[in-house]
Amino acid sequence: MQNSQSSSKRFLDIIGELQSLISEQKIEYGDRLPSERHLAEKLQVSRTAVREALRSMELLGLIETRRGEGTFLSDFKKHQLVEVLSTFIMQQARSIQDVVETRMIHERAAITTITENEELRMLPVWIGMQSKLRDRESVFWREDMVRETIVATENRLSLKIWFLLKQYSGVSFDVAIEADEEIAIVHELLDDMMAGNTEKALICYEKWMNQVEGERRETE
Repeated sequence: MQNSQSSSKRFLDIIGELQSLISEQKIEYGDRLPSERHLAEKLQVSRTAVREALRSMELLGLIETRRGEGTFLSDFKKHQLVEVLSTFIMQQARSIQDVVETRMIHERAAITTITENEELRMLPVWIGMQSKLRDRESVFWREDMVRETIVATENRLSLKIWFLLKQYSGVSFDVAIEADEEIAIVHELLDDMMAGNTEKALICYEKWMNQVEGERRETE
């Protein structure tokens, strides 16, 4: 079985097991969920895996985290995206590639929105990213670059959908940008975004994603 499919299905398994646990323990809307540690022990998975699943559920509005209080259950009946995506991925032979392409549509749209908006091009976050790329002591993750690009557009729905698509596509975003070639590509992408050059920014993005997706395909 392909690694990306295994990763995606494991993520779906954890979501499903969390839902079953909530049902078994009769946790009602507004009730507090067990701690990450308890959930990890109960589901026999790592706390990191539980945290990632909870994060996706929170982005979808399935749960709510209150600082200093814990995590609370929201109304599952209002949110069906997890079920739609899981059914699609399990049943479609070409589903992983379709998810990858759909994820990239959101990423291209975010880049285009930023390059065509002077106010967004001038956000200090881009200069901060360039500084991190120059500082070899800093750790700059691939996900940080893409996520912050979508966050900058202030499209919360796109961010929620992107986060799930990222999970299911098995893309290697949890990797630090360290290689000289990749640093140069991302630097150029940021330069083109800040300069408002949409065409060049998108070409640079495609070059970067070809490299990232190539790594994913090598593991299949």
